[in-house]
Amino acid sequence: MDEIKNTTEVEEVKATAECVNPETTDVNAEAVVAANETAEAEPEQPKKADPASKADVIERLKQIVYEGPEKAERQELDRLKMLYYRFHNAEVVAAKDKFVAEGGAPEAFMPAPDTDEENFKAQLALIREMRSKAAQEAERERQDNLKRKQQIIERFKELSVSPDEADKGFDEAKKLQAEWKEIGQVPAENATELWKNYQLYVEQFYDQLRLNHEMRAYDFKKNLEMKTRLCEAAEKLADVEDPVSAFHQLQKLHQEFREVGPVAKELRESVWKRFKDASTVINKRHQDHFDNIKARDAENLQRKTDICLKVESLNIESANNHAAWHEMTQQVLDLQAEWKSLGFGPRKAASEVFERFRVACDRFFQAKTAYFRQYREQLSANLAVRHALIEKAEALKDSTDWNATTQKLIDLQREWKAAPPVAAKLVEPLWKRFNEACNQFFHRKNEVFAGQRKEEEANLASKKELLAELEKLVEEPGDNPLQSVRELQARWNEVGHVPFSKKEKMYRRYHELCDKIYNALHESAGKRRIDNFRRTVADKGGNELQRERTRLQNALEAKKQEIKNYETNLTFFRSSSQKGNSLLADVERKIERLKKEQQEIALKIKAIDEQ
Repeated sequence: MDEIKNTTEVEEVKATAECVNPETTDVNAEAVVAANETAEAEPEQPKKADPASKADVIERLKQIVYEGPEKAERQELDRLKMLYYRFHNAEVVAAKDKFVAEGGAPEAFMPAPDTDEENFKAQLALIREMRSKAAQEAERERQDNLKRKQQIIERFKELSVSPDEADKGFDEAKKLQAEWKEIGQVPAENATELWKNYQLYVEQFYDQLRLNHEMRAYDFKKNLEMKTRLCEAAEKLADVEDPVSAFHQLQKLHQEFREVGPVAKELRESVWKRFKDASTVINKRHQDHFDNIKARDAENLQRKTDICLKVESLNIESANNHAAWHEMTQQVLDLQAEWKSLGFGPRKAASEVFERFRVACDRFFQAKTAYFRQYREQLSANLAVRHALIEKAEALKDSTDWNATTQKLIDLQREWKAAPPVAAKLVEPLWKRFNEACNQFFHRKNEVFAGQRKEEEANLASKKELLAELEKLVEEPGDNPLQSVRELQARWNEVGHVPFSKKEKMYRRYHELCDKIYNALHESAGKRRIDNFRRTVADKGGNELQRERTRLQNALEAKKQEIKNYETNLTFFRSSSQKGNSLLADVERKIERLKKEQQEIALKIKAIDEQ
């Protein structure tokens, strides 16, 4: 009975060996290794919700440390790092906005130190260290696994030398097979070759065994049921929504498929084809998924490159005022916000395009910093100018040299208006101090000259009476208006000064009335001169008339040139003071008088032409 039992077990093992298809097994092993490498290269998408704050990021890092960093995906760590600095930057922007809203200047804002950053970096460093140690330990374990599997292969090689050795080592072979399944992963570069050698010598070992046909058929049937179940499980993976999850589940099925023994020879190809076809569907979905990610990453890379070009094309040299810098800064901030809204690009090019974007942004903000540093230096120099004017005004505020000091303070006030700008928050206190110094002097002066103003008011009343008489003379010239106007002008000149604020208005009205009177007199005298000229011309001969006409024509051209000169000079006048206004009015009156004289000469020429 023991002999029959041993023979049955041997026949079962041999049947398993005879059903192994080296080519099929090799293809399957290579597919699994390649799939494992793909799985390691292509990260799974994060399934957990993103942290909502820096504290949540740090808490998640602590949780990763507690759970074991080797279980964490690298993509999650990169995203946690990106989220932390996104929250940090958001806090800085909010603090700056609050600082500006409270009246602070944007260029004066200095962000507060990040108290959480040291803890954040410490957690990341700890995770990196633990991951590094775990990776080293895993590599050592794979090397140990490789060494042990190589020893198992060598032992199978020894057992497959002869049928006697195979029979004697049957129980040992079963233990070696079980141990082989229990041994973990080996280095990826050795996996395929190792599996081929293992299959080769196991098959050689099985060939040395004498197996019972019935037990072999039973083993084939059992393996067929298991592989059919695996085929059905692989086909159902086509309905899994997440292609990455389906792909990783497929790898487990591949591992199980490899571990199941062979089926009947006539069914091997069909069973493998069914499993392979189901795998092809999952692999195709997996590949399409990452092709879409690559396409999206390529699009993100192009958009990020376009953003870099926009930042690099900013004409920084043309920004010469606050408005231009503010507009450009808003453009850069908008582009930075757009950059943050984009997803990741291709891993190889991501760091390069980010470095390009960072350099472009740094170039802009460094230029902006340099501009505002120079601007602040200029404001400091401007502030010194204002302080110098204030000190001069304060030195004069107690002076009793009324006329000279008044002119000096007026000149200082003119310089103050022309002085370059200072910081907005200093304008009001500086002006208040300067104005108080000026006002102190003028208040003292007003107290001293209060009596003089009463006299000026009396003079104002007298000149108003003279203006009323001139207005009456305009309406009713009388028998001798020239004598009347001269008497009124003499009386006007005898009256003293009027209040300064009324001086210009009284002066204009006085000259306006005098001009009306003299214009009327000139018109009357002009008519008489023309009539006398007509009578004189009637008594002259042709040659004498021609000489007179030539003289008048020359005089007419001279008047035209003189009028043109005065009109040209008018364009250079600036009525920034009352004195300037008076001079402008005098010139306009001269032009009017010259035009009338021009008209009179033209009438004389016409009279000669008529004669």
